[in-house]
Amino acid sequence: MTLYILRRLGLAVITLLVLSVIIFLAGQVVPGDPGRAILGPFASQSAVAALDHQLGADRPLITQYWSWISGAVHGDLGISYQYRTPVRPMLASALVNSAKLALFALILIIPLGILGGVIAALNAGRPVDRMISLTGLSAATVPEFVSGIVVIVIFADGLKLLPSSANAGPGATFPTQLRYLILPVIPLVFEFFGYIARMARAGTIEALESDYARTATLKGLPRRTVIFRHVLRNSLLPTIAVVATQIGYLIGGLVVVETLFTYHGVGLLIYNAAQQKDFPMLEAGVLTIGVIYLLATLLADLLSVWLNPRLRTGVTG
Repeated sequence: MTLYILRRLGLAVITLLVLSVIIFLAGQVVPGDPGRAILGPFASQSAVAALDHQLGADRPLITQYWSWISGAVHGDLGISYQYRTPVRPMLASALVNSAKLALFALILIIPLGILGGVIAALNAGRPVDRMISLTGLSAATVPEFVSGIVVIVIFADGLKLLPSSANAGPGATFPTQLRYLILPVIPLVFEFFGYIARMARAGTIEALESDYARTATLKGLPRRTVIFRHVLRNSLLPTIAVVATQIGYLIGGLVVVETLFTYHGVGLLIYNAAQQKDFPMLEAGVLTIGVIYLLATLLADLLSVWLNPRLRTGVTG
């Protein structure tokens, strides 16, 4: 197991290095000039050139990359072009906000998705199975901005039950914050319920048809015991991988939801940074999302090995 973890960590480091190069080069090819973006369209070219020199934007690309990545390794993410303040505190604050929204969404999505998938699998081919599968597939095909607008129109503008903005304001109590996050979470539940339910359904059906499930049934164990003790533990393996791949999206890919509900998270921060040509903020935000995604994937692999004895034997062997 130790060797397996070390191999996965080594692969994660290599992946991060490649990702950092891609992020840096992508930031360089984005149209726009940092000095011009900061000073505005009416600034003189000499002033823009002087600011570009001060920011280091006129240095060779390899020098700029090394300066950026070495600073990031030591926790220095640079200075925001747009706000003229260090990137790290702003990114940390936005990350906390996105984590709140993502955690609230996962608390709802995971149990609902797994429960729906298991119920569908236990009733495979029946109307209940078709209804759950069709509902999940239909909900997943609706873009977040469409479902977000619908819930705003119905629950905020029409019924006036919930606020249309996700920002509860400073000093808000925990129940108040949850109330403000209900509407933004609904489009996320619609988007991911179908994915998780389908994986849970497929995994449960495969586990029900496995040799160990048949053996447990032939031994006279009650069906409930077979399902909870033998089937679910193995059927959740593919579901764990799906959940892990969605965590990176929930943390950093909430651009549409955070913009629609004016929620100050990482997604909105990255979107604004791209609009304002704020390269330090943009690169730091995307790199942070990459780190979170890799950590989530690594955790999913470790959980899969822990849950599946056959995988654990292969790793230790």
